[in-house]
Amino acid sequence: MPIVLTEKAANKVKEIIAEGQANGSFSNEKMYLRLRVVGGGCSGFQHKLDLDQEVKEKIDEVFELHGVPVVVDKKSLLYLGDAQVDYHDELHRSGFSVTNPNAKSTCGCGSSFSM
Repeated sequence: MPIVLTEKAANKVKEIIAEGQANGSFSNEKMYLRLRVVGGGCSGFQHKLDLDQEVKEKIDEVFELHGVPVVVDKKSLLYLGDAQVDYHDELHRSGFSVTNPNAKSTCGCGSSFSM
């Protein structure tokens, strides 16, 4: 599997989707966790996580990880081999993180990387 989604991250994604559907922010259609690599940041690339209702058949790959449908476009997949998406809820660190073993270096704040 080219992407790893930890069980903790998967549970948080499911929780966010359920809350969004309950309060009307999201429709009851299937929601996907979209993982992308985009240009930007001081090191050149950034990981981006979104919730999406669309899958573009020609350019997306879909994975089912811990009950969460994950969508990655084929171009981003080239940069994401063995990347791990995790969720942290500690006092000093809260939110999702992406650990990418393919990144050669990261910027000082850790939000962007180079290949």
